[in-house]
Amino acid sequence: QDFNHLRTLCLSQGVLFQDATFPAHASSIGPNLLPEDKLRRIQWKRPTELQRNPYLIMDGVSRFDIMQGEIGDCWLLAAIGSLTLQKQFLENVLPKDQGFQDGYAGIFHFRFWQYGDWVDVVIDDRLPFLNGRYLSVQPRTSNEFWPSLLEKAYAKLRGSYQNLHGGYLSDALVDLTGGVQMGFSLKNPPPDLEEILKAADKSQCLMGCSTSGSLKRNIEVRNGIVQGHAYTVTGAVKIHYKNGWKHIIRIWNPWGHGEWKGPWCDDSPQWDHVEPKCREALLRNKDDGEFW
Repeated sequence: QDFNHLRTLCLSQGVLFQDATFPAHASSIGPNLLPEDKLRRIQWKRPTELQRNPYLIMDGVSRFDIMQGEIGDCWLLAAIGSLTLQKQFLENVLPKDQGFQDGYAGIFHFRFWQYGDWVDVVIDDRLPFLNGRYLSVQPRTSNEFWPSLLEKAYAKLRGSYQNLHGGYLSDALVDLTGGVQMGFSLKNPPPDLEEILKAADKSQCLMGCSTSGSLKRNIEVRNGIVQGHAYTVTGAVKIHYKNGWKHIIRIWNPWGHGEWKGPWCDDSPQWDHVEPKCREALLRNKDDGEFW
């Protein structure tokens, strides 16, 4: 599908694009994601029906724009969260020639790396809702729609929303960058893992991590970490602590809330022994899903 050709056609006919190849239909959700009665209740709505003034992007793109919905696609959202930190990669995936203001025709497109090539995926902007709520990822700002539309394009690439329910963070990172992925097992990590992470952060690698556990139920352990869940690694630094040095790593939860409660969490006493200037630069004490 040629994005520019289709958009020009819709504009000349004064109609909004309807994508016959990924229709606003239960087949695009997938047969086993929801019970039959819920599947029948799915409604498809365009952002222009939801908001008087929708935007694709407001005040730039940030991981904090994303809040995971009902679908277990934390592996994809953690990768997108990482992508937002590297603007030079983001532009490949999220072309700038579109929006709800000029030339809006209900059509959008995103690019993903598949088998050695960038593939342009065209979608219409009808999004699935169940009982008036987003079925899947929802934007933190009610009139910003890039997370929902990017996710829809990836669902189309994979065949259905159901095919996003469970997957590998490493696959999503490759699909968003065309890069090469490296994995480390935290059961027996390399002795210099902290230095590897610090170097990777400095050289603008995209990073994520995950916990083992069952996909069927995300269980939050007492310490705040979720089992069977993917996270984004958003920073790695070495800081002065008491009389020595400490390596600390910053991690973000695609739920948009739910944080680690142990040492170095937002209000942990460890921060009292860090120079105020350093503490100020690193610590955001908010329930936004991000923690050291």
